[in-house]
Amino acid sequence: MSDNLEKQIWEVLKTVTFPGMSRDIVSFGFVRSVDCTGSRPKVQLAVPTHNPGSGDRIKVEVDKALQPFGDVEVSLEVMVPKQAQAHRGTARDSGLLSHVRHIVAVASGKGGVGKSTVSVNLALALSARGHRVGLLDADIYGPSIPTMLGIQQKPRVEDGRIVPFEKYGIRLMSLGFVLDVDTPVIWRGPMVIKALEQLMGDVDWGELDYMIVDLPPGTGDAQLTLAQKVPLAGGVIVSTPQDVALIDARKGLAMFRKVNVPVLGLVENMSTFVCPRCGERVDIFKHGGVKRTAETLRCRFLGSVPLDPQIALGGDEGVPAMAAGEESPHAEAFLEIASGVIDELERATPERRPLTIV
Repeated sequence: MSDNLEKQIWEVLKTVTFPGMSRDIVSFGFVRSVDCTGSRPKVQLAVPTHNPGSGDRIKVEVDKALQPFGDVEVSLEVMVPKQAQAHRGTARDSGLLSHVRHIVAVASGKGGVGKSTVSVNLALALSARGHRVGLLDADIYGPSIPTMLGIQQKPRVEDGRIVPFEKYGIRLMSLGFVLDVDTPVIWRGPMVIKALEQLMGDVDWGELDYMIVDLPPGTGDAQLTLAQKVPLAGGVIVSTPQDVALIDARKGLAMFRKVNVPVLGLVENMSTFVCPRCGERVDIFKHGGVKRTAETLRCRFLGSVPLDPQIALGGDEGVPAMAAGEESPHAEAFLEIASGVIDELERATPERRPLTIV
């Protein structure tokens, strides 16, 4: 009888996945043992993760899954994996962005999906929620943040530190502030890494609640450098609804998971277009593909941003959608996305801890 019960419990545990991933905790090896020899079944979990909140969430899901078996004792041990320990040590020793509470990377598998638009407006939406926010343009080869925020000046240097620009209530820095507009960046990997380190370490960011990092498209040196140099709180994937974009979005999601960065969720950009004259809804790039992909990959769907000419015009004129007011449908969409990001980070860190100055 105990053998049969043990097999049943193992099968049920295979339905519990690691937060933000599609793989189950049994295949990960997070279930240390299942003991049904006594009067009360016992399950031991050993979860290697740098985020204690992930272990707590797993235990909640395990408790819920095992309810049909009655009173099951579930014990949890959370261990920081060696790779994560090394990663955190490197980030702390380097001192990069040590005064930032949450560093969130915004990525896409391919260009042209509006990743920078989402990054800018997400930063402004978080600021509208009352948080101290910074925006780092890490798209070394195609920095667009200066244009989208209407800044053409060169940054100042005080006491050997670069002073970030401040606009619409957020602090921001980009390589585009330093280079001429028509100057192409033809750099190999080491130069890209050095430039990113300077943008993070030589800029006087001050104390921030959130740092939004606008990554370049793809999965290259910039992404790996960021994951290795600073403790990322999570990543946000941006995609348009059509299949060709979603294929690359999956690669961006897989990249975050391989470097042990939690995926906070997916955003569908350029979603349904509503005709301003007749009100007809037109799915120019299809609709709902990102939400279905999020469900398949067991990630949170953070929201969809409508296809609206005002978003493109605002970006070109240096007045992002969020800066134009919070009443429009697209501003509401970015506020919803910001709320989802905050919620995911709060769930991963149940107890709010004060900002630690390292």
